[in-house]
Amino acid sequence: MMPERTSDGIAVTVQDLERRFGDFVAVDKVNFDVKRGEIFGFLGPNGAGKSTTIRMLTGILRPSGGSGTVAGLDIMTQTEQIKCRIGYMSQKFSLYDDLTVAENIEFFSGIYRIDPEKRRERQDWALEMAGLTDRRDTRTGLLPGGLKQRLALGTAVLHEPEILFLDEPTSGVDPENRRQFWDLIYDMSAKGVTVFVTTHYMDEAEYCNRIGLLYRGRLIALGTPESLKRERMQDCVLEVITDRPHEALTAAESLDCVQEGALFGSGLHLVVADEHTAIPLVRQRLESEGYIVSGLERIVPSLEDVFVSLIEETDRNGLAGRVS
Repeated sequence: MMPERTSDGIAVTVQDLERRFGDFVAVDKVNFDVKRGEIFGFLGPNGAGKSTTIRMLTGILRPSGGSGTVAGLDIMTQTEQIKCRIGYMSQKFSLYDDLTVAENIEFFSGIYRIDPEKRRERQDWALEMAGLTDRRDTRTGLLPGGLKQRLALGTAVLHEPEILFLDEPTSGVDPENRRQFWDLIYDMSAKGVTVFVTTHYMDEAEYCNRIGLLYRGRLIALGTPESLKRERMQDCVLEVITDRPHEALTAAESLDCVQEGALFGSGLHLVVADEHTAIPLVRQRLESEGYIVSGLERIVPSLEDVFVSLIEETDRNGLAGRVS
């Protein structure tokens, strides 16, 4: 049975949340809500303040300012109660490598004070979910990264928390295991668990119901993946398929009509204000310098395009435009 849930439809809310380390502002007056049952992605480059935020929400780190609640509990005064209502998994996987798989699960069963009558059921569930039933006696340090990741998730939700915090859970894990891990997240969300996940992998944003982009401690965008692509990208994105894309990028960026460019797969993505003006100019420049242009068209921007554009815009404006 899941813990009693908050009744107002909001699992997490913060107002002007701030964390300072001396003169350095790691999190700068951030505001957002997370709805019950949704998968909320907190994205941004390394060092943006994502982990600091999640540590404040989970009661590990005290905020320097602002306010907030998790599961209806105050993040300033009720941190111990919060820890009983949430699951938390960090990128370092809070497992003991010298213990076996079964011993790790038993240890966390005790930490979470799972009812003895239910303990065996939850332990068997964790083994099955992680695909480790046949490796229960294997020393955890010998597991490959993907299995260790699944075990860490299993131990984080043994007590069936209503809110699950995942801090860079797929860091260092191969793409196939990342995909399988997200399947597990979807399963938990379908059962009503609120999932708050931080990541610097922009492609993972597509898996979330809503996302917030954190940059230099500030929340600069907030919305669904589709709304951000539709509403926050005012310029056009051109996809260029050409040989020698690395060299072609330099040539394309030298044009005044190209605001910014990036390598994307085996081609280029160029941000321009006017596609009708830019397309012939880009083609002419590249072909005049000997590049073979096999494709050049306007495309729907990816979230990575949107985020790169927002970060560039934020830098140009001196970090103006904080989302509130």
